Amino acid sequence: MEPSPSAGKHINISASATKEEDETRKGFQAAPIELETEEAALLIYSKNSIVFMNSALMGQISLLFSVLYPDTLSVGTQSQLTNAFIIGLILGMLAFGFVSDRLGRKSGAVLTTLFLSLGIIMTAVSYGTSDSGMFWMLTISRGIACEYLVSGAGMAEATDDSARARKHRGFIFAMVADVSASLGFIFSGLSPLLLLLCFHQKESNYEKVWRISFVLGLLNEAPVSIFWFRYRMAMSSAERRSSSKKTIMPYHLALRRYWKPLLGSAGTWFIYNYIAYPFGLFSSTISASVGAGDTSVMSYGWGTLINCFNLPGGFIGGYLSDKIGRRRTMALGFGLQAILGFILGGALEHIQKRTGLFIVLYGLFLTLGEVGPGATIVATSSEFFPTSIRGQMLGFCAATSKAGAAIGTSVFKPILASYGDDSVRGNQAVFLIGSGFAVLGMLVAWFLIPAHAPDLEVEDEDWKTYLRDHGYDIQWGDSEAKDPVRVTFDAVRDKM
Repeated sequence: MEPSPSAGKHINISASATKEEDETRKGFQAAPIELETEEAALLIYSKNSIVFMNSALMGQISLLFSVLYPDTLSVGTQSQLTNAFIIGLILGMLAFGFVSDRLGRKSGAVLTTLFLSLGIIMTAVSYGTSDSGMFWMLTISRGIACEYLVSGAGMAEATDDSARARKHRGFIFAMVADVSASLGFIFSGLSPLLLLLCFHQKESNYEKVWRISFVLGLLNEAPVSIFWFRYRMAMSSAERRSSSKKTIMPYHLALRRYWKPLLGSAGTWFIYNYIAYPFGLFSSTISASVGAGDTSVMSYGWGTLINCFNLPGGFIGGYLSDKIGRRRTMALGFGLQAILGFILGGALEHIQKRTGLFIVLYGLFLTLGEVGPGATIVATSSEFFPTSIRGQMLGFCAATSKAGAAIGTSVFKPILASYGDDSVRGNQAVFLIGSGFAVLGMLVAWFLIPAHAPDLEVEDEDWKTYLRDHGYDIQWGDSEAKDPVRVTFDAVRDKM
């Protein structure tokens, strides 16, 4: 979904792919709108990058904290700081999954932007009467966010409005959910790196570096434009046709019908984040432990380079998911990652003596994680569920994944610390454990993720029929909500 060369032209965003689809969906079309291509691209990509920059930044600036507060920053405090944002994500995913289904995608989008902005501001200005007090302020300031619900549920519904978009849905999801997140991890290392250089690497300026790093996360978010785009969001035809904002869904029937894709998506996402978050958050720490950087700048430089390896994984995985399917792509990525991880864990003592080789292999380990679950997991957590409960199902899967991230980051630091000065054995243990979980992820993906994604409109109708057969008469759709003036959701196909 790249912008067209003619930047100044306006485009329609139309929902229909064929004449028959136009006739079927005529009653759900909004008034025509105009939206510039650059604005559409920013709407899709900008926010997820900032969410993950904010998430990963705490892990990156742990290197600075260890110098500034050596007596206060224990292993437990480091895990507490890193996990605080993840816990906020878990709460946000569960709460805003319900909000996005009950109040609409647009309301969820605006509210999550507010919560995230407030959390970033509070983190940047955190202060306490002691170092311990400041760390507790940092812990409670990490914010609540739920970008996956906005981008995942909305993108599933947007791409289902066009036959051509459906054909490339896997690649679109990879760009929105994976590549943008990878950019956030890269910026989380790049920001303190550049600031350290600006402040001439003086230890007396380290506090300024970490505070400004968080401020940059807020400035890069460009709140005015983000709020503008989200305020101007239009309702998709799927939401207008098949949402159920006035009725609580019978969740026991939802679990009975969708337990397998729910368990498969939640399980694989849990395993993926259990592996990806610790390896991504502490890339600078790992590279420093094998001698890849003798200074903070070198450690950040190598760590940022390592995180750059995530980017090609999203492109490759998105392409494969449309060609061979979500399940095969996910299982393939998990399997290859496990093989490489076992090689790294088994031969690390010899590999780490060659810094360049270690960096490349470690980067490929991260790439393979993005090729498989990274590029496909948001798609599988969105497209197998009906519109009326999509936000809540996606929210549950995403919350489960953040639990995996929290557990992974909590386990990671103590494992390294338990080996003391023997960093080789500590890193070996981390790679071997991560690879073992990758094998488990491959098995869960293969046996629980459905082989083929459904047509969302067909699935919505099947879900309605299923509920009627069980005695539930539910009012469907939303004919009351009004889209902003001159804004409509009706030309996805023109962007493909």
